Amino acid sequence: MQADYQQRRETLKAKIGTGVAVFKSAPRAVMHNDVEYNFRQDSDFYYLTGFNEPGAVAIFAPNHSEHQFILFVRPKDLEQETWSGRRVGVDAAKDLCGADAVFPIAELDEKLPGYLETGDQIYYHLGRDEKFDQKILNHYQHLLRTLPKRGTGPVALADPTAILAPLRLIKSPSELALITRAIEITVEAHKLAREMAKPGCYEYEIQAEMERLFRLRGGDGPAYPSIVASGENACILHYTENKRQLQAGDLLLIDAGCAYGYYNADITRTFPVSRTFTDEQYILYNLVLKAQKAAIAQAWSGNTFNQVHEAAVQVIVEGLLELNLLAGDVETLMTEGKEDNKQKYRTFFMHGTSHWLGLDVHDVGLYKHNKETWVTLQPGQLLTVEPGIYIAPEVQPAEGQPEIPDKWRGLGIRIEDDVLITTGEPDILTAAVPKEIVDITN
Repeated sequence: MQADYQQRRETLKAKIGTGVAVFKSAPRAVMHNDVEYNFRQDSDFYYLTGFNEPGAVAIFAPNHSEHQFILFVRPKDLEQETWSGRRVGVDAAKDLCGADAVFPIAELDEKLPGYLETGDQIYYHLGRDEKFDQKILNHYQHLLRTLPKRGTGPVALADPTAILAPLRLIKSPSELALITRAIEITVEAHKLAREMAKPGCYEYEIQAEMERLFRLRGGDGPAYPSIVASGENACILHYTENKRQLQAGDLLLIDAGCAYGYYNADITRTFPVSRTFTDEQYILYNLVLKAQKAAIAQAWSGNTFNQVHEAAVQVIVEGLLELNLLAGDVETLMTEGKEDNKQKYRTFFMHGTSHWLGLDVHDVGLYKHNKETWVTLQPGQLLTVEPGIYIAPEVQPAEGQPEIPDKWRGLGIRIEDDVLITTGEPDILTAAVPKEIVDITN
């Protein structure tokens, strides 16, 4: 991985040219009072450095005469390390990360202006750490005021996301190896969950065993709050209470993934707790599965991101028309109200079909270049494909649409796979988790 980090830094420096980029480690997050969450490094910072400690700043200054990659880190401190864990320290961080220079974080204010003034613009992402944002702004404003005396220095502040996001979108072999391991663990956990799920079992029991396996297999833990939603709970897209007792005749929707080495899996499966579908469950499940397969069939290099979604929508709209849950024609239902996401099919399918996946579960990267132009899929990109149908007990039809018979209410179904764009056909990395009806009903 060190070669990967170095290559990423070289690419970044080439792209910022005469600028200077500043990245800060993630701040500590407080769970309650003086208890903190486990530390998780900022994804951009980790992508460029591989350094997994708080209280650090990375600077990239291509025009500096001596140092182009500079780290500021916490120094070794036996007393503090006794309380909160070992630190890499200044000396070891230089070799570990391949930095040109490493300084104690306490020297940042003193040394930062000397690096910032070597660039004509500062690349920094505002909004993640308010206190540090103000520090960067103060230095920037001071350099602007003193620019006439020096003749050089930054005259603009830009967000580095536009540079980093396209790089992060294309996964390297080492990244794919970590993602594959995250998926392997998640596959095992989903199979375990299906074996466990029986009437009388509680949602939280299944969650506990899945997350236990995530850690038992060497994962970092859950990639996101696990969704274990039985019955009508499956109609809540981000349901995480996980308290209900499973009943005979329920569908169980599980949306859970493991994080491994900072990379994430994201898999959803829905199956009948009693191993038998009711007629309505069977019809809707088959419709969602058909929609997902149609969407995956569009996940080819050269197609646009939205072609994946449109393929799923078309199948679902056609199916809901046949079931008299929608009325009208396919084209009108897919396009009318599109500009403000008010299409009438969204009563039942209200979210997008895909998102990027990687260091972040909802990974960075544009979906559209502008209002009309969607991003073109390229080899090395990884996205989810996850259509669904949700008919909550209290849902009301859109204006001018048919009433919803009670037999459909309370059903929520989603099927999600992680799909790698290749030079050939889509690679379904999560295919080992069963989703065919014959496989989930025996």
